[in-house]
Amino acid sequence: MAVDLKQLAATLGLSQTTVSRALNGYSEVSAKTRERVERAAQELGYAPNPTARRLATGRADAVGIVYPVEADLMGNPRFLDMIAGVADRLESAGFDVLLAVARERSEQRTYERLVRGRRVDGLIVAHTRVHDERIEYLRRSGVPFVAYGRTGGNNDFAWFDFDNEAESRLAVAELARRGHRRIAYVHAPLALNFAQQRHHGFVQAMLEARLTIAAEYIVVGGLERVGAYAAARSLLEAPVRPTAIIVDNGVAGVGVVRALLQAGVRIGVDVSVVVIEGIPADSLVADAEIASIEQPTAHESGATMGEMLLALIEGGPLAQPQVLRQARFVATASVGPAPHA
Repeated sequence: MAVDLKQLAATLGLSQTTVSRALNGYSEVSAKTRERVERAAQELGYAPNPTARRLATGRADAVGIVYPVEADLMGNPRFLDMIAGVADRLESAGFDVLLAVARERSEQRTYERLVRGRRVDGLIVAHTRVHDERIEYLRRSGVPFVAYGRTGGNNDFAWFDFDNEAESRLAVAELARRGHRRIAYVHAPLALNFAQQRHHGFVQAMLEARLTIAAEYIVVGGLERVGAYAAARSLLEAPVRPTAIIVDNGVAGVGVVRALLQAGVRIGVDVSVVVIEGIPADSLVADAEIASIEQPTAHESGATMGEMLLALIEGGPLAQPQVLRQARFVATASVGPAPHA
């Protein structure tokens, strides 16, 4: 049966204050006493009272992630894998991950309640925007946070991101190398910074390759399957079909591929397809084996952000406050030579 702090102190013949300070690593407690207390705590199965610990440390022992309902991030396996990576890293340090659900119109107030109520010790901000009021508020508040992505402004805060422009460039370069000239682009809302960066990379790569950017080939597919399905149908109904399609996120990629398959399009022959992030492995169209711009795993990304946030909570400076990861092109039969017009 586990003992509490009072019983552990009585067994050791020490005050509860001394035992508490020894367990929490205070420097004024000698190394010999600290070792004795830690050994006894392990042998006796000492279980700290979480409420008392939070009162003593002034911490919530939790970090927060706000989930905006409209973004449908829960339908994105990569987002769930990212949360799992964060949780796995923080669990070993005794922190919980709290997921707060909010409507987009009230998202800012949710952040304010979490911070003012001291419900969390830090936050991870997902899907950063080009103009992001959440980031500005957290910078003013002084609460530790790590952004999952950059913004369009001054990025002198802790963030983890991918080289989004380079990802689009990789896709365009591969298609151009295979002779494609009519390349379509299905993208998420450009208010999201990753979408803006990938769009910019696409445009620049097309210009550098001296390829025409046709307005009817640039369509919004969103971050969900239905919108991307409709976007792909509109491309198929164009007077002159594109010979290739780039999709800027994996969930939208599912909708695009489904539309092509239902229309009887031979992917890689009639129309080539590249999906940035790749098709989610649990998707019904995963067997189509679509070429991708493959990023490091979302779980690894989450674990890295968890590590960064822990350091900030401890008052750290971060050895690497901004982390930028590179992706690579993974070829499959979904990318073939441009068909003859």
